[in-house]
Amino acid sequence: MTHRKRAEGSDRLQDDDLRDDPSSLGDMGGGANQTGARAYNDRLVLSLIRREGASSKAELARRTGLSPQTLGLIVRRLQKEKLLLAEQPVKGKGGQPSVPYRLNPEAIFALGLKIGRRSADLTLCDFVGQVKARVTKRYRYPLPEEIVAFYGAEAPALLATLPATRRSRLCGTGIAMPFDLWSWGDALDAPAGSLEAWRDFPIAERLSDTMPGTPVALSNDGTAACAAEFLAGGPSAPPDFFTLFVGWFVGGGIVLDGKLHSGRQGNAGALGSMLVSGPDGPRPLLQRASLMRLEQIAGREIPVEGADAAYWESAAVDRWLDEAAPAIAQSAANAAAVIDFAALRIDGAMPPALRRRLVNATRAAYGRLDTRGLSPLAIDEGHVGPDARGVGAAILPILEGFSRDRGVLLKPVA
Repeated sequence: MTHRKRAEGSDRLQDDDLRDDPSSLGDMGGGANQTGARAYNDRLVLSLIRREGASSKAELARRTGLSPQTLGLIVRRLQKEKLLLAEQPVKGKGGQPSVPYRLNPEAIFALGLKIGRRSADLTLCDFVGQVKARVTKRYRYPLPEEIVAFYGAEAPALLATLPATRRSRLCGTGIAMPFDLWSWGDALDAPAGSLEAWRDFPIAERLSDTMPGTPVALSNDGTAACAAEFLAGGPSAPPDFFTLFVGWFVGGGIVLDGKLHSGRQGNAGALGSMLVSGPDGPRPLLQRASLMRLEQIAGREIPVEGADAAYWESAAVDRWLDEAAPAIAQSAANAAAVIDFAALRIDGAMPPALRRRLVNATRAAYGRLDTRGLSPLAIDEGHVGPDARGVGAAILPILEGFSRDRGVLLKPVA
């Protein structure tokens, strides 16, 4: 079954404003030569505006250390390439008014494919991560050929929701999925051996073949959710924090020094596999704090899209919180002991009220732990919600193409 949602609103420009060939955007990659240095500075300016919001040339020069003359050339170039838009001048205490510059939402688009236990979401996002359209396919368990067919049918349909002049400005597709999916057949209630096809399935290459010319890259779903939180947190986000997304499984992501860190094999922040103690001995966090565990306690499936509000206020949920919160607190303390994180952001595929209860219960459980020798850790709610993995998947190719640090987000595909 396929379910469509179309997003309304967002900035709209005249079609003539974006009739230029997207190849004029040039190479946004880094490098040591003069062209590469120019590209790095372009990426740096775009990254700062993405994180800090609309900024004037003077503010950008101060933050980057670039000269006002160099910064002026960069801004003019990015305006010409339609990546930046000028806002209304702002009058200061003296001198000339300053002009803030912001990202042009409709300069670039990307697709994000989230592959989950019961459904796949294909999301179309603009340059600032706003959802333009989304389509969902539901299933009992994920099969690779069905996912490819879903993408092949729906990706062109999502692009068709854009004006014709915008469709060539697709920069790529990001895939967010649990790694080693074939090893979770029992947890997904799949027939024995049915997920084995995932073991050697070249999902990125198959999707790329479906839409030739569109780059496709693979990411762990926890890293994708962290990417969405990384941008949603804005300038208030600390430079070093980690995230936990509670879905059917449990996944995480890491931000270090203000940059997403995916790890050697793209699996950094895999908190779901971290062993935590309990009455029955040490078990992976996902066996204590996931929605899979909630279903086991409740003895029935979680309603699709949470339609049954009473489900989330049941005694089973109370029992799950009593088990999940201490387990998350323990994993948080272990992670903080390895890397001196400032904060943990918790999000999940659940209503905001339950997320708030989970965060409050985790804070209380963390306060009961012996954390002597650890720096204080802020435990807060995430900003994105259930769509974090799909939105993050679409954000990843945008960051890969237009952020200051290439190659830190995505798992290499052989």
